[in-house]
Amino acid sequence: MPPFFCSPVELPGFHRRSNSVELRETSHNTAISTRKYQDDINMSVDRIRAIDKIEKLPPPVDDDEDKHELGVSLQPYTSSQHGPRNQDRRGSTLLGDVIVEIDPVVEKRVRRKFDKTLVVLVFLAYMLAFLDRSNIGNAQNAGMGNDLGFDDEHYQWLLTIFYIPYILFEGFALMWKIMPPHIWATITVATWGLASTLQSAAPNWQSLMVCRWFLAMAEAGFAPGVPYLLSFFYRRRELGLRCGIFLSAAPLATTFAGALAYAITSTPSPPLPPWRLLFLIEGLPTLILAIILYFHLPSSPTTAPVLTPTELSVAKARLSLHTPQQGQTPTGWRSISPREILSTFESLQTLLPSLMYFSLNVSFSSLPVFLPSILSSMSLSPNTSTAQGLTAPPYFLSFLICILSTYLADKTQQRGLTIICLSLVGGAGYVLLATLPEHLVSVRYFSVFLAAGGVFPSIANVLPWTLNNQGSDTKRGVGIAVLNMVGQCGPLLGTRLFPERDRPGYTKGMVVCAMFMFVNAGLAAGLRWHFARKNKRLEERERAQVVLRVGDGGRRENGEREGMVGFRYVL
Repeated sequence: MPPFFCSPVELPGFHRRSNSVELRETSHNTAISTRKYQDDINMSVDRIRAIDKIEKLPPPVDDDEDKHELGVSLQPYTSSQHGPRNQDRRGSTLLGDVIVEIDPVVEKRVRRKFDKTLVVLVFLAYMLAFLDRSNIGNAQNAGMGNDLGFDDEHYQWLLTIFYIPYILFEGFALMWKIMPPHIWATITVATWGLASTLQSAAPNWQSLMVCRWFLAMAEAGFAPGVPYLLSFFYRRRELGLRCGIFLSAAPLATTFAGALAYAITSTPSPPLPPWRLLFLIEGLPTLILAIILYFHLPSSPTTAPVLTPTELSVAKARLSLHTPQQGQTPTGWRSISPREILSTFESLQTLLPSLMYFSLNVSFSSLPVFLPSILSSMSLSPNTSTAQGLTAPPYFLSFLICILSTYLADKTQQRGLTIICLSLVGGAGYVLLATLPEHLVSVRYFSVFLAAGGVFPSIANVLPWTLNNQGSDTKRGVGIAVLNMVGQCGPLLGTRLFPERDRPGYTKGMVVCAMFMFVNAGLAAGLRWHFARKNKRLEERERAQVVLRVGDGGRRENGEREGMVGFRYVL
């Protein structure tokens, strides 16, 4: 290896703790001063890459919020000064041979700003997307089929047609990596908003089919890729909660869908048929949000306009810990590695979550669409409008469980156990709905809470589990695309499980949904066992190399990326 010359490291926005920084000579295990930079230093490749990743930061400015704040500090690691590698370094990260320490106060402020902009915007977009997707059930109950003159078989096709383009265009998830996210989000949201609004003017069944096709095509380019986008803004222990908040928009949207449908169908003498008014009211806000996304959705943590220069340096340092492209959000065709794409298809952490997502989507797709009919058939309320209103409480509970379960899974790093428990609860709810006699109306309604409280939160945990355990940004993108391509085949089955002829109990549909929930629990247990074995091998390999993991009560703060010391798969 040719010699490298090292001068004192002084990067904009960074702080060097001492004027004499000691560097370790690997072969002789000795320390030398950086003041003797004219001497040849055989610097390790890891150290070079670590320093390269955190360069080109914006220069400090005279800002009241930035004044007296250092944000990030770098120190080359030496055993004499910093102790062994397995020493507790709370708040710092050992990246190769460089210790990166991030100011926790500034980092917390960065997270909050991302939460208030990025997470809020994608949450609102997904809530409107799910509202536009699932309001077809409430429209049918409000008289859409009678007005346009089609039967239950044609209605079933309106449900099924949505998932055909949704599967075909799942590859659009990689567009978040190729195109600036704020532009791609605007295109997709505006497209499905227009398609959703035009349903209110549909003159026949064929027109509705066309609108549903474009609605699905645009949504396929948005929602599946958002968790992948979030993975660039948040670290591994932060990602699950943000994915949970994003995905909790689905049950919350269903809550409002039931309440909104109830209000519209109960309005005396509306200016339009109730189902047309429903499509119009729920479609127009999506078009407005598309404009907001273009101007306010951040495309990268290192270019977010809401951050100060010091906060930008912290955001770039955070990104460097789990992205190999030198702290930059990778975009463009060249950022996609064909070799990593092929290797992603070979791993169990890609295949098993895809099968889990398929199992969950059988229930996830059918429940919002058919729940008003199910509640109406229970005789809980013979009035269809009241039945629509009664769908709100189960979904609001599901919304709360989505956020709570992802938060707990982040804290405990036990996402597999969380999915197993939630799947068993959801499966139990479907079993009760399938077996309880029809006169036990209150108990059957309670079973709806169990089903909804298990299905939605399980999905909210499967997606971040997939992202947490993929080794690079390309693998995360491909993993999410494969997950959705396989998983979105589930609705093709789920939307056909509750035909009108199976009223009032819908026993067949309940049994099938219960079976898939239990299958999902089994798959989660198998995948967790697989990750536990891989973690054991990683620990044995590190001990054999006498490179111990960073310890902090079991926390591995430096293992953000596969291949780094201390990396462990999330169980």
